[in-house]
Amino acid sequence: MLVTGGAGFLGSNLVKKLAAEAKHVWVLDDLFTGQRSAVPQRHNVTFVHGSVTDGTLLRKLLSQVEYVFHFAARNITLSVEQPEADFRTNVEGTVQLMLQAVAYKDQIERVVYASTSSIYGNSRLLPTVEGGYDIGLPYAASKMSAELLSIAYGKTFGLPVTCLRFSNVYGPGQVSSNPYCGVVAKFAEAILQGEPMVVYGDGTQTRDFTFVDDAIHAVLLTAFQPGTAGEVFNVGTGVETSINTLAKLVAAGAGKPTYSIRHAPKRPVDTVDRRCISSEKLQLVTRWSPQVSVQKGLEKTWQWLQGQV
Repeated sequence: MLVTGGAGFLGSNLVKKLAAEAKHVWVLDDLFTGQRSAVPQRHNVTFVHGSVTDGTLLRKLLSQVEYVFHFAARNITLSVEQPEADFRTNVEGTVQLMLQAVAYKDQIERVVYASTSSIYGNSRLLPTVEGGYDIGLPYAASKMSAELLSIAYGKTFGLPVTCLRFSNVYGPGQVSSNPYCGVVAKFAEAILQGEPMVVYGDGTQTRDFTFVDDAIHAVLLTAFQPGTAGEVFNVGTGVETSINTLAKLVAAGAGKPTYSIRHAPKRPVDTVDRRCISSEKLQLVTRWSPQVSVQKGLEKTWQWLQGQV
């Protein structure tokens, strides 16, 4: 098995699950934001420091695997700061992976591409179903481009590709030492440092927060169940949580319900007012459903963070 971006938050959690059962897991990561320490030290896990834009390296790795989990990507903040690098990794890297995978299509059982609910932008339909999109940022554009290319390569060349649109995944393993980590880790870091939690804008904007264990379960179900190849699935809870509410929940989970919040001006990436996605399609096909509420997930995350201090 190959996991690109396997030293990142979501990828490393997937590697840990796969390594418990797989004969061997190859992890490819350039460590731009990934952490080498996040990759489990096991006899059946091999870490390779490299880029998904390196076709020769990809071809070598793909010749040894049957399952590919493509999680390597630049993130939303960097897409505004470094749009060219965003394009190279997210789009060119995906094309390179698909091109090289075609040579081994007879042995590859599944390619799972990690897409994002960011492609929906400010959707008028909530909860948002698979179908339409509203591209407003370079990150969303690059991820949507890569998703379309993945599906196209699958249909044209016979690769069994599945795309998953994740929504705001959080949980253990999301470290605040990564300057581009998610809001949950940022809030927790602020509390641990004794600083106010920073909310960009008025905090009424909402997101659909998905606990990492639920997200990984969706990955495994779609990778190994029949009937998911060539499909695109949302992975979310269908529950809206405002950033103000999230801050209060994080503070309460830390035992500091009145912890201070500081509001700051919105950043260029803060363009979405509401996000809530429907995972009904995924549930119908695989019987997946989210098992961890935001409250419970934040409790688990805080417990993990305390163990890291």
